[in-house]
Amino acid sequence: MSAVTTPSTTSAAAAGISAGATGASGAVVPPTWTTGTTEVFKTGTWRAALPRHVHAPSPCHGACPVNGDIAEWIGHARAGDIRRAFDVLARHNPFPAIAGRVCHHPCESACNRAAVDAAVSICRLERFVGDRAIAEGWPLPRVTHERAGRVAVVGGGPAGLSAAYQLRRRGWQVTLFEADAQLGGLLRHGIPAYRLARDVLDAEIARIVALGVDVQCNAPLVNEAQWRVLRSGHDAVFVATGAAQVRRLPGLTYDGVRVLDGAAWLRTANAGKPSTLGRRVVVVGGGSAALDAARSAQRAGHEVTVLALEARAQMPAQREEIEEALEEGIGLVDGAMLVRAEDAAAHDGSGAPALRLHCQHVRFEPGAERGRFRIEPIAGSEFEWVADALLTSIGQDADLAPFGGTLAHAGTVLATEAAESAGCGRTGAQGVWAGGDVASLARFVTSAVGMGQRAAEDIHASLLARGLGGAAHTGDAADGSDCSNGLDAAAPFTFATTVDAQAIATAYHVPTPRAADNRLPPAARHATAEVQLALDASAAAAEAARCFSCGTCIDCDNCVVVCPDLAVRRAAAGGYEVLGDYCKGCGLCVRECPTGSMTMVEEKR
Repeated sequence: MSAVTTPSTTSAAAAGISAGATGASGAVVPPTWTTGTTEVFKTGTWRAALPRHVHAPSPCHGACPVNGDIAEWIGHARAGDIRRAFDVLARHNPFPAIAGRVCHHPCESACNRAAVDAAVSICRLERFVGDRAIAEGWPLPRVTHERAGRVAVVGGGPAGLSAAYQLRRRGWQVTLFEADAQLGGLLRHGIPAYRLARDVLDAEIARIVALGVDVQCNAPLVNEAQWRVLRSGHDAVFVATGAAQVRRLPGLTYDGVRVLDGAAWLRTANAGKPSTLGRRVVVVGGGSAALDAARSAQRAGHEVTVLALEARAQMPAQREEIEEALEEGIGLVDGAMLVRAEDAAAHDGSGAPALRLHCQHVRFEPGAERGRFRIEPIAGSEFEWVADALLTSIGQDADLAPFGGTLAHAGTVLATEAAESAGCGRTGAQGVWAGGDVASLARFVTSAVGMGQRAAEDIHASLLARGLGGAAHTGDAADGSDCSNGLDAAAPFTFATTVDAQAIATAYHVPTPRAADNRLPPAARHATAEVQLALDASAAAAEAARCFSCGTCIDCDNCVVVCPDLAVRRAAAGGYEVLGDYCKGCGLCVRECPTGSMTMVEEKR
């Protein structure tokens, strides 16, 4: 401790100090406040609480479907180390460029920065890092040791690819079975190229396959007998077969010409072979799949209107998708349902009869669970619409028939241990896990990625417990949380409570506008042109600088500078330490922390 040199005229006698007296530590007690050292005054006995430096989860981390270490990788991006930012991202998500384009970004809704101006554009920052990794050809860290255990992953969509990656990087022998000729699942067949460029999709899938995943395409799971053979030939199985069975509206005749499944039509459109629909097209549905079908039909030259049960603010499609569709000239009739369809006298000029759609406005009330809702028709609100073709995009269900009675069901999906939240996706069957759309109604790409990750970690731990991992390796953990192949584990949280905005000293953060949402102008948009434009390097750096680094110390020395008792100092091993002998527990350091990485801990004596 440094000497306190504040002038004083108080005599030693008045202060109750005898000149030349010796303190408990053996040091000579100064006769006045102007000489010697104040270290002998143990003012720490005054306090009731002690400040503590902590590493706490940020709210974006808590909201992230893949449990990403967002504050950490943005910190590396802010420092200009994009490669390290990519490495940290890849701990949990091998698809930063994909997620940066299609994620529903709940992390941004949780961002504390919104208390000052606007949330950090986390999703587009992730795209910037992912695009840089592709451009530079950065691989995923190689597998450093091989294990004998064999795992089958059934389904090559986002959940299956995520699980295959997490298992393979831990050294397990992984065979990935995919029903189609190419990997990707929903990413390839359900998301158009104007939202997810195919070269980006192919590049991020190729990185995973390059780790040594054995890929078996054109290998659909057809029946229970085949399922039993596959299961018996592997030490563990992760099921990620998705949801490919299209839901149909009752009372309609799906002829493939005038009335079509939106998902099936979109699949052909994404393959570059859209079928002819006639001039006027109505798409029924309010989710992302419906918007994708509508926008793809518009790009194929049709006049498109979307008919959604939900009011616009309630539609499950992302806000950006709705805005972009309206910019492109797509009509939206929200809060309305199709009652029936019949032949109309009007024609599109080709001689084919059109459809007369009888519709009615409704009040839509969402239920407690996704996919459950109540509608109330509004009396006197009936209206009609004429269309040459009708696409229905009202959701899809999983095909559970191939599993027979071997796996329990939970409604229309496989029953698991809450795979869409914090669960690991275990089914009731020994050695079988499941995730993605076959096991959850969450139906978001990054939710599926997170389910694959958590299942893989649990499979890893289970196989190690069964003694199938071979000799122990550095990084082997019972919970599968770490592996020793270059992807360092995140620093453990020392405090469980998520950092809220009140814990941040926001005065140290200058209000700065969020990066603008840049899009191609509507006139320049076509089937393969990505609508949402990437951040450039300058904008990405500015956006990374807006992050509060909630719960993560940034070594700013604020706590050292503001402490009136000089009771905080840098520790020799890094970080900071609070000197309990001198801290009075005033809490000033906590109040002035710009990242919320300090807290007061009550002391009971």
